[in-house]
Amino acid sequence: MVMITNLQGRLRNTKLPKSHGLFPLFEAVVNSVHSIEERTGDMTEGTIVVEIIRDPQAPLHLDDHDNRRGPDAVGNVIGFKIHDNGVGFTDRNMKSFQTLDSDYKIEKGCRGVGRLLWLKAFETIKIESTYTDGDKNQTRKFIFNSEDGVTEIETEDRHGTPPNSTTVFLKDFKDGYRSYSRKTTESIAKALFEHCLWYFIRDGGAPNIKVTDHDETIDLHNIYDEHMVSSAEKQTIEIRAYKFELTHVRLLNTISTTHNLAYCAASRLVREESINSKIPGLFGRINDGVNDFVYTCYINSEYLDERVRVERTDFDFNDEEGDLFDPDSPRISEVRASILAEVRKYLKDYLEENKAKAKARVESFVADTAPRYRPIIGHIPEEDLYIDPDISDKDLELTLHSHLYKLETELLSEGHDVLGPKEDEEQAQYRSRIKDYLDKVSDMKMSDLAGYVSHRRVIIDMFRKALEADAQGKYAKEEIIHELIMPMGKDTNAIFQDEANLWLVDERLAFHHYLASDKTLKSNPTTGSDSTKEPDLLALSIYDNPHLVSDTSSTPLASIVVVEIKRPMRNDAAEGEDKDPIDQALGYLNRIRKGQMTTASGRPIPQSDQIPGYCYVLCDLTPRMIERCLAHDATPTQDQMGYFFYHKHFKAHVQVISFDQIVKMSEERNRAFFDKLGLPASK
Repeated sequence: MVMITNLQGRLRNTKLPKSHGLFPLFEAVVNSVHSIEERTGDMTEGTIVVEIIRDPQAPLHLDDHDNRRGPDAVGNVIGFKIHDNGVGFTDRNMKSFQTLDSDYKIEKGCRGVGRLLWLKAFETIKIESTYTDGDKNQTRKFIFNSEDGVTEIETEDRHGTPPNSTTVFLKDFKDGYRSYSRKTTESIAKALFEHCLWYFIRDGGAPNIKVTDHDETIDLHNIYDEHMVSSAEKQTIEIRAYKFELTHVRLLNTISTTHNLAYCAASRLVREESINSKIPGLFGRINDGVNDFVYTCYINSEYLDERVRVERTDFDFNDEEGDLFDPDSPRISEVRASILAEVRKYLKDYLEENKAKAKARVESFVADTAPRYRPIIGHIPEEDLYIDPDISDKDLELTLHSHLYKLETELLSEGHDVLGPKEDEEQAQYRSRIKDYLDKVSDMKMSDLAGYVSHRRVIIDMFRKALEADAQGKYAKEEIIHELIMPMGKDTNAIFQDEANLWLVDERLAFHHYLASDKTLKSNPTTGSDSTKEPDLLALSIYDNPHLVSDTSSTPLASIVVVEIKRPMRNDAAEGEDKDPIDQALGYLNRIRKGQMTTASGRPIPQSDQIPGYCYVLCDLTPRMIERCLAHDATPTQDQMGYFFYHKHFKAHVQVISFDQIVKMSEERNRAFFDKLGLPASK
């Protein structure tokens, strides 16, 4: 029975990803290699020339793959001509070409569908071939497209014995594939070389292959000579019932930036898989003492030949269930693991320097930037710390934080079971398990403390930086200082505790009952005031049952804290609440006391008009500010960096703290912690 084949239907069912737009070109070149093999066993006699056809009217747009353009690469690629001196389109080859899924050359891994890939990416294929077929010397021309299949076939006899010559013209590159493909002469030549590298390193070698683009010519053998570090090394391993041939290749890093496993089917590259970071110390470039190189392992096996997709763009692996009809065959995960073990052995001598660099990078980052991770380093598997030394601080911290999170999760899970002895567990084993758990708990808590202290170091440095004048001699507005201490327009219920740095002013402010930043007194649920005045910071602290006052239930003690922040180096202070920040703070306190103070939940506070007040004015001690301090009969601090006094009428303790004093006091309070973590006391 004759089966009818629908070419357009087959094309719809043929898959070619957009990123594989050059695959039709690669297929055509591999066909030329096979054609040369069929004509002569000597590859040195074979010649393949790939001619890049460009549209002179369409400007060339480069992408990340193409960092260099040829001197005459003036337009978009619209096609390729592949010239070879292989056996040509003899009657037998022509019949095979016209037969979809032909089994001709099946021993070479050909599936008879390569020409379908041509039509996926190109509108029309024009072919002209001069060949010798028995005692006939002929030239055959025809056109191949998706509408009509093979058409306009012309065959004519040639006198004499003309040299074999075939040209395949891949014409009218479709936009969807062209836009994703490499565009410059050099990048196309290198992509072709990478795909056909197997033919260069195999026994017998590759024919002479060149890529031309107007006046520019690139010889793939020159690329091979320039980028091969040494001869390829081969080995064969067995995984269950299959043999796998591994070819270890070292290439100078000008071709690729990643180390790969290159899975091949029938000696054709099908899929590359990056193994960067999958082997400890394998990242970036490897140095053999002379050259920096990248590594690729080419893999050939019947196992891969049997599982390659028809289009040869990928494999069909079922790693979850295995092969129902061949239970002895390995899963791809097993294959990968076995190959990586061999790669690790092959590269062992080259990886030690990378491991040392990785270790030094982590140690330096932890010591100088993120000491919070120091306690957990010993709990992270050594292989997981072999990171790329060129990794950014951000990505390195994310990596370490992921390990911290994993350890915390494991610790939480372990904690639910650790306190109960396991069945048949001896006492010594139980004690040892408890000790290991408590040691881990201790290290995790040290990490939390280290993170807390490191955060303070950063905030102090940012605060100091905010006080400096810019290139124009201008100082930051008070809003920047304000945001560092407490985000503006927020209250206790709208922020996490870590977002506020009230400890810069006074450690006791961290233990407030309610705090509002740059919000009106009227909107504050604790003041009972109708005023629309906005203190920079207003805090209410309530202490229930203070231990030193009473051991029984008693009236809550409370305090009101007002913080007023001024612009650095501002020198316009004068008498009056509008100009004097001290009067401003006392004015806020007075308005609050005139209202009926309550807790944030609305519970009344008895005798709220008698609640002690604490006013902080944060500013630079400019001449005008010093005058206002003296006008209030304030006493200078011993270091002359601030003033303080008690206002009897307002029942308020007032502190004028200079910005320099804030930095100084913050560093002094935290110096012991910084020293323990190896952080500088100041920068």
